[in-house]
Amino acid sequence: MKYALELKKLKKIYKKKFCAIESINLTVQVGDFYALLGPNGAGKSTIIGIISSLIKKSSGIVKIFGEDIDKSPFSYKRKIGLVPQEFNFSPFETVKQIVINQAGYYGISKNVAIIRAEKYLSQLDLWDYRNKPARMLSGGMKRRLMIARALMHKPQLLILDEPTAGKLK
Repeated sequence: MKYALELKKLKKIYKKKFCAIESINLTVQVGDFYALLGPNGAGKSTIIGIISSLIKKSSGIVKIFGEDIDKSPFSYKRKIGLVPQEFNFSPFETVKQIVINQAGYYGISKNVAIIRAEKYLSQLDLWDYRNKPARMLSGGMKRRLMIARALMHKPQLLILDEPTAGKLK
């Protein structure tokens, strides 16, 4: 069976010999919703960072739809949409432009990007703010903006780090 996500004996040790995660095994079937729960410092964001290649693992195997991320480091990234814990966009850009800009990373034409941006902004109740700078949004609206941006390339796997931060609507 091909899983959406498969972790085998995943381990991360930081420089000072601090073991953030050790021997994590996890399989998530296609179509499933899965949550990593635990207290602060438990390693949830580290696991997400490894899956999305923002953090280098110490050992173990990570597969996205059957692809080992070490063997196909570029193709699997197109399959993932990531909503990070921290806001990472310019507060001075317009809401719509932030979503459209994401398309450039995936070679999506401007026309398609505009159509998708309008669709996601509408679905996520951000349409009325599309021409306003992102700094005008509440915390929950900024979280929804990041979801719209993560959906731009139509990922097969959507990963949200602290999705309820800022109280999603």
